[in-house]
Amino acid sequence: MTISARLYSVFEGVGIALDALRANRVRAALTILGVAVGVFVVVVISGAIHGINASVAKDFEKAGPKSFFVSRFPIGNFEACDGTDDTCKWRSNPAITENEIQMLGRLPGIATVTARIMDQGAVAYRQHSLPSPRIIGYSANWTEVDGGDLYPGRTFTPAEDASGAQVAVVNDLMAKELFGESDPIGKQITIENNPFTVIGVYHYAASFLSGGNNPRVIVPYEAARRHLHADPRWVQVTVKPLESVDRDDAIDQVTAAMRSARHLKPGRDDNFAIITQDKLFETYNKIFGMFFLVMVALSAVGTIVGGVGVIAIMMISVTERTREIGVRKALGATRRTILWQFLVEAVTLTGIGAFVGLAFGWLGTLALKAATPIAASIPLWSIGVAVGASVVTGILFGMLPALRASNLDPVEALRYE
Repeated sequence: MTISARLYSVFEGVGIALDALRANRVRAALTILGVAVGVFVVVVISGAIHGINASVAKDFEKAGPKSFFVSRFPIGNFEACDGTDDTCKWRSNPAITENEIQMLGRLPGIATVTARIMDQGAVAYRQHSLPSPRIIGYSANWTEVDGGDLYPGRTFTPAEDASGAQVAVVNDLMAKELFGESDPIGKQITIENNPFTVIGVYHYAASFLSGGNNPRVIVPYEAARRHLHADPRWVQVTVKPLESVDRDDAIDQVTAAMRSARHLKPGRDDNFAIITQDKLFETYNKIFGMFFLVMVALSAVGTIVGGVGVIAIMMISVTERTREIGVRKALGATRRTILWQFLVEAVTLTGIGAFVGLAFGWLGTLALKAATPIAASIPLWSIGVAVGASVVTGILFGMLPALRASNLDPVEALRYE
């Protein structure tokens, strides 16, 4: 068959498939719906995962590519914990202390050590109040690991942090909700009924890890401990090595210093955790790998539903067009020609389903991006997978009706009423 003849056959098959859609609207709609659901799930979930991964990577870039974290608890081990000391050994780990934080900051290979403690509580200014925005207690050097713009105003100084000064930096959303269009600098707010003076406004790009663009206030770490009674057991420490120091060497320094400070003998396990960005990415990949499996399962169900619909509608089409097939064979059409025509019809049906699924998947991704802190975006590979799956579905499930049509005896087909 020449290229022009094959192209004509393709267009003819598409036209016949569209006629079958009009003639069998209910069956065709079920077929399209099944494929569309599978494609929709692939597009939306892959868009969400793609957006989350990009957001996580961006958040890690703020802290610096070589930065790592010191924590009381490990992450990513997914070990069973039934509440006993044998299965929950990490529960007995002591909290990171202020002396340990200062000790890490004095290590020769370390550029910055930033402590962070988080809480929620009531924040108010005159008649305006927010019931439970995020309250973050940070070391004075927090701007080195939490990227964003600070204007108008300033951040707090090391002296203000050390003394527990009651000063605060609010993000732009809190400033808008509490002060409207007026200048927030110098105004006094209450955080958990404690007076704090606003000294700056923080602008940052909302992300998945940061919980989206919600009202938040940043206060000195010591102020959070002394005045807001933030629980020091949940302190998190970000360690940023010097540019000239390799990350693994810095981790070795921190590990040795922490073990020495806690008097851990050589045979004992660490009672703290060093968490690298690689480990965090590995953890996120495990978590969202589960979502991917769910995505595959749901898509498979939709694909099977669409495939069964393809078989049903194509079998009916073969039966209704038996005499037509006989005439075509009598005029010289080969088995390959008939097989090709019906496969094109099947792929056209699933292709329409894929187009519908892509359209609704795109709308779903936009809605997810607008309604959540997930910066969802559709990766090109998901579109390719969706279209490819629809084509494969059309071929696999359309093969049986196509074979039946191509194997019809022309004499018997011409006699069919």
